[in-house]
Amino acid sequence: RDSINAEYMGIEFVLGCVSNTASYLRLWALSLAHAQLSEVFWKFAWVMPLSMDKGSGVFVFVGFALWMGATIGVLGIMESLSAFLHALRLHWVEFQNKFYYGDGVAFVPYDHSALIPKPHLYLSPFEAE
Repeated sequence: RDSINAEYMGIEFVLGCVSNTASYLRLWALSLAHAQLSEVFWKFAWVMPLSMDKGSGVFVFVGFALWMGATIGVLGIMESLSAFLHALRLHWVEFQNKFYYGDGVAFVPYDHSALIPKPHLYLSPFEAE
């Protein structure tokens, strides 16, 4: 029985290592995509209009507007996604594997109506007949 338990724990450990590695690789890939998109947005929406502008400032204004829109839009969404994925990874991969056993008390939703006293209907002795 102990050898079966040891084999089970060994398999669970290896699968946990693979899962954690894949989870961190996902975050790393999102970080690399963020860095590459930042560089592309910087070069094509800001550096290129600076070289095209002949002193009027129109290209600079349009390039800056495009760069800010792309940065706030795409990269802001990517950072939010990255933060969400990291928090989700911490909850589901780290917490569930190490500390959660699932042997707690069943959830009972809170009910306000249980706190409100029920009206009691009292019948007078004359009404009972």
